[in-house]
Amino acid sequence: MKAILALEDGTIFKGRSFGVEGEVIGEIVFNTGMTGYQEVITDPSYYGQIVTMTYPLIGNYGINLDDMESGRPQIRGMIVREVCRTPSNFRSDERLDDYLKRHNIMGIEGIDTRALTRIIREKGTMKGIITTDENFDFNKKIDEIKSYRIKNPVSEVTTREIKYFKGSGYRIALIDYGIKQNIIRSLLERNCEIYQFPASSPAEDILSINPDGIVLSNGPGDPKDCGREIGVIKSLLGKKPVFGICLGHQLIALAMGADTEKLKYGHRGCNHPVKDLEKDLTYITTQNHGYTVVECSIDTGRAVVTHRNMNDGTIEGIRYKDMPVFSVQFHPEASPGPMETAYLFNKFIDVIRENKS
Repeated sequence: MKAILALEDGTIFKGRSFGVEGEVIGEIVFNTGMTGYQEVITDPSYYGQIVTMTYPLIGNYGINLDDMESGRPQIRGMIVREVCRTPSNFRSDERLDDYLKRHNIMGIEGIDTRALTRIIREKGTMKGIITTDENFDFNKKIDEIKSYRIKNPVSEVTTREIKYFKGSGYRIALIDYGIKQNIIRSLLERNCEIYQFPASSPAEDILSINPDGIVLSNGPGDPKDCGREIGVIKSLLGKKPVFGICLGHQLIALAMGADTEKLKYGHRGCNHPVKDLEKDLTYITTQNHGYTVVECSIDTGRAVVTHRNMNDGTIEGIRYKDMPVFSVQFHPEASPGPMETAYLFNKFIDVIRENKS
């Protein structure tokens, strides 16, 4: 069926629908990964967004039940150059089109995703609408498109109850702001005993299990909207070793008095170069974020930048000098993407060990 993608600046793309028919408004972003569309679709950090895949053919290896990063799709819509309806992979359980239909997600194909990506890079992230309405009138929808905002995303994607994962190693309190399942897998691979807490959990509840360390997960939205969560983090810092990932990284910085700002078009993909300044090595990383820590706002007496993005120079990691706390903006658990920075989970275990000795 014919479909239209309209951006808030008035740019119109015409294509064909896949997934369900109807209408959806969201924030238009792009991901530069050549693979990993299933992980992207189910990553809670994409909650409320319509994702453009820059690689032209999507869906060629289908959808399987093992590579989900959460229990359901988190995106509002999907934009691709061409969707594959005949996947070929021994692990495939269903087609991408069927999966999106089953979860009531809209998609549009047949548009120039290269041109769309250039528009976002030049003008910045924009809101937009996908519709199959044959009588679509942009002028009647422009106010609704511009007023769209992702509301309380962390509360929508966090776990509703405490979950327990058995392990024989260190006890970890994992605060879930919209966690990717591979963070849990990465900790379990290191024999950690895990208590997964809802984002709204008070500091007393988290400390009541006497954790050896605390992990602050990734998640969606503007970190400054997480006032309650920032207050909890302030109460936790200095009491236990803490490792922050993505949103967790930003929330630690805000709790320590630094500032964050929105990037023009964000970092999303599995091919972003980041330099570990302490190792003097550059790694290829998986990223998904639209905000960054403002460098001039960091208290250099208490914090040191440990990782830097090699494309635009933004901060990708911070270590705090007076407490066992460090964080990174990228995703060391990858999934999808290279596993080069998984060493950071080992580093966290080492920090816990040193703190207990």
